[in-house]
Amino acid sequence: MSVLQYLLEGSPGSFPITPDSFADVKILLIEDEPELTSVIVRSLERERFVVEVARDHATAVRKTADHQYDLILLDIMLPGGNGLDVLQGLKADGRSANVIIISAKDSLDDKLTGLDLGADDYLTKPFHIAELNARVRSVLRRKALGGSEALVAGNLVLDPVGRTAAVGGQPMALHRKEFDMLTYFLLNKGRLVSRGSLAEHVWGDHADDGDNLDFVYAQIKNLRKRLKQAGASVEVKAVYGIGYKLVEA
Repeated sequence: MSVLQYLLEGSPGSFPITPDSFADVKILLIEDEPELTSVIVRSLERERFVVEVARDHATAVRKTADHQYDLILLDIMLPGGNGLDVLQGLKADGRSANVIIISAKDSLDDKLTGLDLGADDYLTKPFHIAELNARVRSVLRRKALGGSEALVAGNLVLDPVGRTAAVGGQPMALHRKEFDMLTYFLLNKGRLVSRGSLAEHVWGDHADDGDNLDFVYAQIKNLRKRLKQAGASVEVKAVYGIGYKLVEA
């Protein structure tokens, strides 16, 4: 099974997690802010991706010309030039690349230009690292599926765009937070999800409002009940003292 197949199918045990599991998924981070670069690299490497860095326009042009990457994280404002020029160069050369633009520039023109040049997504700074990781996996999964956004596990099918879920073809009713949690679990199917990362992804800045994460336990309990009542062939397993994992029952 290839790594992209694992990202798509990834049932427990079907692709063993080792330090080299994602050795063939190569990401180029084009970013000049040292602190942000360090945080992103550490986070992606924990996800077992191989990460290279370009800190200026000239290095970005050289690396994208010399190497093929599975995904490129691209800042717009770079020392020596504009990141959109790098994207333009890829398009002019007829080379396909999964590209997520990460930029403090939030103008509509920049977004439209980036998307017109072939970018797959646009994330405005500041952002949560958990959201970046989820978008990286989403872009890779979407490409592997030929453009489909559907997330599938057993008899459960979830559409993040349409915000619908179905079990065995029958609609499954979910509250907003339950849907967001299930989406995050499906993006990390078969992988351990810590309570902290789950809270950050679903509740964002408000995750720090409580003294503990009791609200996560409550929502997990509700989600488990809904999955069981719907007859889903997946369940949320607790990993004592660490977090949770979505597995096929």
